[in-house]
Amino acid sequence: MSKASYTLRLPASMKAAAARLAKEDGMSLNQWISVAIVQKIGVVETASDFLKHRGGKARPRDMLLFLNKAERDTGGPRTS
Repeated sequence: MSKASYTLRLPASMKAAAARLAKEDGMSLNQWISVAIVQKIGVVETASDFLKHRGGKARPRDMLLFLNKAERDTGGPRTS
């Protein structure tokens, strides 16, 4: 695995909280931040894949039927 360096500027309070949590987890701050980034990437990519799969070949205009029904049901404004 290749590695890259990146200077990260954090508010002091955020760095202190991350350092405290890293210590509680028994790892370095660098390792803790790396794990946090990996977890975020996993969440975002999983959500993206899920939404793409659920959306299939739907187009934005395909949602108008559902959006218009929701507006009627809630009494919200209607736009065409």
